[in-house]
Amino acid sequence: VALRVGVSDEYTRYVNEWMRWPLVVSGALMVLLAFTRVLGRDGEDADHAHRASPATWALLVPITVAFVVQPPALGAFVAEADALAALVRTKGEAAVNERAKELEDLKILLKEKIEIGEVVRFEAAPGNIMDSYVHVQGGRGVNVVLVEMSGATEELAHDIAVHIAFARPKYLNKEDVPADVIAAERATLETITRNEGKPEAAIGKIVDGRIQGFFKDIVLLEQPFAKDDKKSVAQMLGNAKVVRFAQVEIG
Repeated sequence: VALRVGVSDEYTRYVNEWMRWPLVVSGALMVLLAFTRVLGRDGEDADHAHRASPATWALLVPITVAFVVQPPALGAFVAEADALAALVRTKGEAAVNERAKELEDLKILLKEKIEIGEVVRFEAAPGNIMDSYVHVQGGRGVNVVLVEMSGATEELAHDIAVHIAFARPKYLNKEDVPADVIAAERATLETITRNEGKPEAAIGKIVDGRIQGFFKDIVLLEQPFAKDDKKSVAQMLGNAKVVRFAQVEIG
């Protein structure tokens, strides 16, 4: 199987490109060892070479099958994912329902739990700039960011996309944070501050300060910029504006 996969384009379904020739060499060695065993030439003197038993000849069966029978396309998910991505670019979220059957078939074939977690499709308004960043790990994108900006250069848009990938903001500005999220965080911070033994009269101001730190964690414009943490993202933007962004992570 290793030899067949390696000498054909099927290797891309199973391993990275740089592993193609190690795969071929490994497969060839296994086939050579099997034939050596079958023919009884395992290092013994030819006069004492033993006759291969029926069980030994059976080693040829899986070798023959490997070259005749198509192995299961374990990497078909990659091809299907590429096709789905192309469909999303044209049809948005409706693409998921359109490929539902193919995804169900892959679940059965791979015996894996495969789900579409989130679908994001942006179309930039006229004059705006769209940029993206993809963090690749193990040969696949695991952290993807889309950002739309107005009044920005392509370089700035890309820097913002990279920042979002690693800072993971949830909201664009403080006004976007739901009131119930702020209230829950405030309650948690009040409990923590009170348990620290702070004076009751000072708890309100202390919590207000900590809420600002909370915003720096989850709000893009409030975060210290990744390339210069002495400035916030808002300060780095200048006259440019982030219209919207989206981040999708796997795992």
